[in-house]
Amino acid sequence: MRRIMYLLLPLLFLHVSAQHWTPFDHRPKQPTQEGSMRLVGDLPSSGRVEIYHDGQWGTVCDDGWEVAEAQVVCRQMGFPGAISVTPGGQYGEGSGPIWVDDMNCKGSESSLSDCSFKGWGVTDCTHKEDAGVICEAGKNITSNRQFSVDNSLGLSDDLGLLFDSGDGCDFSIKVRDLSEEAELAFCLHRLILMIYPELNITNESRNLTVDVSQACHPHVSAFLRYLYTRRIDVSITSAQCLHQLSFIFGVKTLMEDVGRVFTSLLPEDNTFRTQLSMYEYGVRTGDLVLQENVLQYLSWNCEFLISSPLWSTISFHMMDALLQRSDLIVEDEAFLLEALERWIQDKGDEISSEQQASLLNHIRFLLIPVDKLYEMQFSSSVLHQNHEKLYLTGLLRGFQFNALPFSKIRNKMDNMSNDYLPRIYTADEWSLVINVTSFKHPYLEQSNRIQNIYFPVHPSGLYRGQRVLWKARVFLTVQECSNYQVSCNSVPVARLFTEDNQNSYANTIRFSNRLILTCKNQNNVFHVQDFKNTLAVIQTNSSMGLSNPCPDDYSFRFVVRPEYI
Repeated sequence: MRRIMYLLLPLLFLHVSAQHWTPFDHRPKQPTQEGSMRLVGDLPSSGRVEIYHDGQWGTVCDDGWEVAEAQVVCRQMGFPGAISVTPGGQYGEGSGPIWVDDMNCKGSESSLSDCSFKGWGVTDCTHKEDAGVICEAGKNITSNRQFSVDNSLGLSDDLGLLFDSGDGCDFSIKVRDLSEEAELAFCLHRLILMIYPELNITNESRNLTVDVSQACHPHVSAFLRYLYTRRIDVSITSAQCLHQLSFIFGVKTLMEDVGRVFTSLLPEDNTFRTQLSMYEYGVRTGDLVLQENVLQYLSWNCEFLISSPLWSTISFHMMDALLQRSDLIVEDEAFLLEALERWIQDKGDEISSEQQASLLNHIRFLLIPVDKLYEMQFSSSVLHQNHEKLYLTGLLRGFQFNALPFSKIRNKMDNMSNDYLPRIYTADEWSLVINVTSFKHPYLEQSNRIQNIYFPVHPSGLYRGQRVLWKARVFLTVQECSNYQVSCNSVPVARLFTEDNQNSYANTIRFSNRLILTCKNQNNVFHVQDFKNTLAVIQTNSSMGLSNPCPDDYSFRFVVRPEYI
């Protein structure tokens, strides 16, 4: 590194009064891909929609042009989603063919050409009806906090000025969108780029051309400046693009750093657009850590995700990954099954019979409340009709679980099965909420932070008549802890305990209880933890997996989770 810095020092004092650099070497253009999209307008995220077919760009008629179609276009072009449609040639009249008319998208297609329409060039429209769209550019988020990534080793400020001035630059980088309609050009210093071996820059290299989604073009300059300074600010609106650029250029350190920062930023977007997009990107790049971080957040916020418009747009492999998790926070298992059935109905022919069956196998019928099991046998749901045998087998196993001792059915179950392990169920039967009205005045309303409630011993019908008294507490001061003979070194602290002797079930059932922290105004879960010896000490922001986006306005949900030993 010292040798590299020694080589860089002359660049810092270089002054060129009339800098000239050689234009890009000739490089054959890659053909535009069939079905590619572009927006023609003043901004990258809005404009007249045009699609590439049969070697020519053409427009889209606004007949049948609605939000579902706009969502497909925006996501295909790398934006999180659509804000609105703009019919009637608002962005001017196009020229050439009108390629598609009477579009009919579900909203979950990967490209506009996957939607149904009359046929290529079959239309009765004129260019006065050219469709347009306004795509989401990352503004509909709860905030846009920035995190600084700093891997600098010295001289960062001077090298940043060198990048800004372009003095002495001798290497050209051309950034273009796949449509080849949007291009950026930068002049950099080959010696700087040679620090990064993944770029394969040699003394003979003169230029580099890379394809980057137009949605990420506004972040390219900041990324290239990082190559000089090793410093960059990351926000929820820039995280995915910076991660993508790091992947393209092979800057592994920044890619990992952005992945970690993105985890901290996950609660910032309560629309779920960024999280879904980032997960799919993690799948494409093979970033398993990024995939897991997003899946954990979506699991914690599964109830909110299910109720959002984006539920029907998630992919099969994301659904498959979610349904296998035990940290899903949902009302109960029947609620999850209903959500799955609605998703399959919305997807239609996109999900094969085999895929439907594999997802149904992830439903934990054993943990569906027995009264709901009874009602389900009379349902006419899509899954019941398409997979009657598998569905009825799940119901039968559910009834057996509710009627027989676990010791009798344990030997018939796969040791690795999660079928009898609970997720995090928030139905009133298993959880209670304590709302803290004032963190700044902890001595007020102390009685509101104390609740006693009876819960069933276990969801199995064998134990429905047995109930246990649980006591929930939230302590905001060390003195409060002391008043209840509880030792705590930091606050807040949550306590959940029972004084039941458990003699009748101690050898059969254990409790793996959870504490859920939820922002009251933003409706998102940002932290889940278990209880150690009946206590859950709330971690500080620095030690939480996700940062606390609402430090003075969150609720405590206590969840009782009995499971067979």
